[in-house]
Amino acid sequence: MRTILLVLFVTCAAMAFGQTASVLSGRAAMMQLPENPQHASPHAMGMEQSIVGGAADNYRVEHGERPLWEFGPVSQEPSLGDVARAYRKEKMTAKKAEIVFEKQGS
Repeated sequence: MRTILLVLFVTCAAMAFGQTASVLSGRAAMMQLPENPQHASPHAMGMEQSIVGGAADNYRVEHGERPLWEFGPVSQEPSLGDVARAYRKEKMTAKKAEIVFEKQGS
């Protein structure tokens, strides 16, 4: 019994202290956003840097477009209507249950 009363007392004391603590004031304050004077202003770009590393002769850059036929066959997915018709036909030809149990009463 003493333990329960001690826990209850400590809990109530903590809640009372939390209400009286002046962590936040009750006054409304305007939010101030920091300003950056160079935000979205034009300036010179940085120096070009190689992301590959080493000399420029170590890699090669190709320009141009590859024809679409080089990427292999294009797969055609069936339309949603065809999928629905196939599903309906499969459902009609599926094996049905021979015995149907119905719950009678409660």
